[in-house]
Amino acid sequence: MKTLLITPPMTQLNTPYPASAYLSGFLRQQGYASSQRDMSIDLFLHMLSPDSLQHIYQQVEIHFADVDDDQLPDSIFHFFAEFDKIQRCLPATLSFLQGKDPAMAMRIASRRHLVEGPAFAALHDMDEHSAEALHSAFGELGIQDKAKYIATLFINDVVAVIQQGVDPLFEVSRYAERLAASNPSFDDLHQQLHTASPTLVRKGIHRLAEHYLASEQPDIIAITVPFPGNMLGALQIAQSCKTINPQLKIILGGGYVNTELRSLSEPRLFEYVDFVTLDKGEQPLLSLLQYLHGQIESTQLLRTYYCRQNTVIYQPGNPTTDIPFNATGCPTYDGLDLDNYLSLCEMLNPMHRLWSDGHWNKLTVAHGCYWKKCSFCDISLDYIADYQPASINILIDRIEHLITATGRRGFHFVDEAAPPKTLFALARALIDRNIVISWWGNIRFEKSFTAEKCQLLADSGCIAVSGGLEVASDRLLKLMQKGVTVSQVAQVTHAFAQAGILVHAYLMYGFPTQTENETVESLEWVRQMMLNGCFQSAYWHRFAATVHSPVGLTPDHFDIHLIANTDQGFAQNDINYIDPVATDHSMLGQGLNKATYNYMHGSGFEYPVNFWFDEPLAEPQIDPDFIAQQLHSL
Repeated sequence: MKTLLITPPMTQLNTPYPASAYLSGFLRQQGYASSQRDMSIDLFLHMLSPDSLQHIYQQVEIHFADVDDDQLPDSIFHFFAEFDKIQRCLPATLSFLQGKDPAMAMRIASRRHLVEGPAFAALHDMDEHSAEALHSAFGELGIQDKAKYIATLFINDVVAVIQQGVDPLFEVSRYAERLAASNPSFDDLHQQLHTASPTLVRKGIHRLAEHYLASEQPDIIAITVPFPGNMLGALQIAQSCKTINPQLKIILGGGYVNTELRSLSEPRLFEYVDFVTLDKGEQPLLSLLQYLHGQIESTQLLRTYYCRQNTVIYQPGNPTTDIPFNATGCPTYDGLDLDNYLSLCEMLNPMHRLWSDGHWNKLTVAHGCYWKKCSFCDISLDYIADYQPASINILIDRIEHLITATGRRGFHFVDEAAPPKTLFALARALIDRNIVISWWGNIRFEKSFTAEKCQLLADSGCIAVSGGLEVASDRLLKLMQKGVTVSQVAQVTHAFAQAGILVHAYLMYGFPTQTENETVESLEWVRQMMLNGCFQSAYWHRFAATVHSPVGLTPDHFDIHLIANTDQGFAQNDINYIDPVATDHSMLGQGLNKATYNYMHGSGFEYPVNFWFDEPLAEPQIDPDFIAQQLHSL
């Protein structure tokens, strides 16, 4: 039996998502035939191909046939008016973003080659100060980066046309996210799969599925669903595969499944798939292959759902049979054309650039989280709770193997929080063995990252780290058991920055009992840290309570009251709650993001933080030089 592993749209366009690479490598290690395809990049390139562009034009023309020109959406009017130029420029622009034609950079960066639609509005409206910020973001010699940013805006204009005239669910990433995100009912997805007229996007998915099956001749399809926005695409792939070959067995797993489908009882899902597996995929997938080969009974499956006589059955199995992390093998990218991926520049945020620009070999330093205490995190689930670090020799072997296999020396360590001791040992091994790579990953800003250790990581090839400052309030950091203080984060991030390592801070607002004043104070801490060069990149996220986190499991400890969700047999994750502290978090969120955007571009530090909010707010009672004093005392 041969297994085909598929990544659904729209996951990632610059580099393969690691799930299929890990599982394909593992299956081959176990002696099973496997192959992999990434429909995320394949569908995107299909939709922007010359043939598809003609079909898009025809579809949009029909869709807006009764709309006067002056009533057309801006993106559609621009598309009609400039279609010939768009059609001429698109192939070369995609080739440039794939790194195949770097000579196009000068022409694209000149802003005289690509036609500029609504996505360029921010550039057209820039005042002198903003234009200087854009110039400083790329510099005199940053032609390639500037061209990537402009080319990405051009691509975004085409994507907007697809959204408004062909398929409103199409995105650069997170296809149809709203249909699956925290949706307790399967009704919306089921209706979309059964009753919606097939769009060009849906036809593209079916056409690619036909191509995959014809070229690979698999017996089993395994589809990963990393995020809510991948669920519709995954089920459309499954639906097409079943239509083409009803005998195929289809398995569903991945991050979204692991967090939101843990109490699955919806039999309609199994009209499209045969099995759903939870958590680490190696042993559940291996057990399923053994079952399908007739070697074991269904009662011996591990963490697997299936349906019999319209009843969903769950087999928890014996977790002691799980494959240890050290034995999961090395990822393989065989079957994925790495030259097809696009290096996009969607935002000027420097850390977001890493997420969407360039190929990164994905590796995990340790399964799970060594800290596993944060009260906002799903610490009760396997991907956090089961901490298993890899040995240094195994990590080095995997790094060397991937360099040879891909010809690429960039690595993204995709840990929840990479363990410091393992990182330090890995850094020494890379230096001692003269292995030259560039790497980045997620950490906790804990005190073991001294200036000396940060320099060690930089010397080994570390170019960036991300970590959680979260609420930037000592009271709330203690409540959420983050294990850090504001002062400590300032010192650690400054040490990384001094070593030449880019630092991104995850920020959070709206945590239970967080007051308006504490949110404004958090922004003041961020202002001071960015002013003093502690971190260069940051992003605010609105807090969401989940059923698997301490906040969701023990709400009384956080002085909140949960609003019970109706169990409708499908997804369960986010939960609503009543906070005794009434705060307008939506208004605060707009100000937080506006301020931080300016700070990242080196402006606005001179304004009091309450300047950024639409409503009058009290100034925080914080020494404006507190962070500078903390750093000076080091």
